[in-house]
Amino acid sequence: MRVLQLSDPHLLAAPRGSYRGRRPMDCLAQALRESLVQLPHPPDLLLLSGDLCQDESLGGYVNLRRLVEPLAIPLALLPGNHDHPQLLRAALGPRASAIAPALLELQGARLLLLDSHKAGATAGWLGQAQMGWLAHQLEGLEQAAVRLPLLVAVHHPPVPIGDPVMDAIGLLDGAELLERLLPVEDLVAVVFGHIHQHWAGSLPGRPEVPLLGCPSTLCSFGPVQPCPLGRPDDPGGRLLEAGGFPGAAQGGFQQTLLRWLPP
Repeated sequence: MRVLQLSDPHLLAAPRGSYRGRRPMDCLAQALRESLVQLPHPPDLLLLSGDLCQDESLGGYVNLRRLVEPLAIPLALLPGNHDHPQLLRAALGPRASAIAPALLELQGARLLLLDSHKAGATAGWLGQAQMGWLAHQLEGLEQAAVRLPLLVAVHHPPVPIGDPVMDAIGLLDGAELLERLLPVEDLVAVVFGHIHQHWAGSLPGRPEVPLLGCPSTLCSFGPVQPCPLGRPDDPGGRLLEAGGFPGAAQGGFQQTLLRWLPP
């Protein structure tokens, strides 16, 4: 399973509108062009990991649909704090393969999408209903006849990243989430957006399972950690690969940080 993760485009209803000194539509269009050029093979899935629409407008989601419609790539979406889940589904439901919460099986691996949007709040929250759904999904995977690598994606970081501002608006029930994921033997990584920067850590108690923050397609925050490519201010994304492929790292997972110049 080859997943291209792009995050935090912060689109607007006005296609030529500006946010943080840049045009979000131009930046996402550039991200799609540049990231796909850098990949050796087309991805099996495009994962957009939240904060899709800064003004939470139907027009913003329609603009997103116009950008992704020409791509012959399945689409998975996470709502972020800067999103309107109902409008997101109305505009992109027919185009998307999955909108969180959802579980996908693709090319010898599984992708579990979680919805951390909390109405009226900047911080993320999964809530007890979704935690119950997650427990049911994990139980089903434990009993499945075929065991496959599991990749988990959520918008908000489930652990503090070392930035006081970002840590105050992370995932409120992140510790509970990670406690539920800790015994899942097939888990290979947890990925997230929200922080607008590269960040890499590991699951507490499972150092072999990486926790990975994704840069934004719009602008960068921080950085808390040095960028491995030496380009912390450039837009970026990640290629996530999970499955039993030759040269795979422990657990059948590897990732590649991507960067490109802004438009």
